[in-house]
Amino acid sequence: MRIPSLLAAVALLATLEIGAAPRTETLFYTDGEIRLGGYLSHDDAHPGPRPGVLVLHEWWGLNDHVRAQARRLTELGYVVFAADLYGAGRVTEHAADAKAWMTQLSEDPEAWRQRALAGLTVLRERPEVDPERIVALGYCFGGATAMQLAYAGAPLAGVVSIHGSLPPPPPELGHLSPAVLALHGAADPMVPTARVHAFERGLERLGADWQLVIYGAARHGFTNPEADRYGLDGVAYDARAAQRAWRMLETFLDEVLTTAP
Repeated sequence: MRIPSLLAAVALLATLEIGAAPRTETLFYTDGEIRLGGYLSHDDAHPGPRPGVLVLHEWWGLNDHVRAQARRLTELGYVVFAADLYGAGRVTEHAADAKAWMTQLSEDPEAWRQRALAGLTVLRERPEVDPERIVALGYCFGGATAMQLAYAGAPLAGVVSIHGSLPPPPPELGHLSPAVLALHGAADPMVPTARVHAFERGLERLGADWQLVIYGAARHGFTNPEADRYGLDGVAYDARAAQRAWRMLETFLDEVLTTAP
């Protein structure tokens, strides 16, 4: 797969929060003719190249919740870039809009992967980042996007799917390098049990380093405190499952990005 060079295409709009950490910046970049605006969060107190985390948003777009998660991850010591998968500042609270945007992108798997890879390239080319130590982490639609990046052979140390759709690896894939962590709700109606099993079997077939953690009674979107506000059946915040998932995520990131040889 082509890895685009985006340094010449990135325009920087600094939004420095005076007296606060982390430092946040809006980075404009392109995928073909599509102009995208991602969100970089990093801490200048950490010298030298740092491990990076690429955050991939839910189907709602790159909203305030995603930005908050990016800043939270920065507090763990990572350089974080929340990529923009839709472009043109598209963010919504309406499921019909979100579904249309998601479908438009995901119906072409190659274009979908290339859009995510554009965001990964921005992160890899940042001087604050060690390009050999990056994890792609996605929520819901972003979780599926993270797995698509892994299946495409993107240069990643690990991938994390948080209440994602758990797409199984394509049958032609023969190897998977990144470690995989999938955090899933047992009561998530968006992901049929048959797909969960296919996901497991596919990763086993590849001999992947993978973990699937299932939280009892947790529904789709269980880590998002705003989930209940959308009024969708089967979508709800679960504070206990969210806390447990965060601790599992911390452990995984530390293992893959910090302590692993």
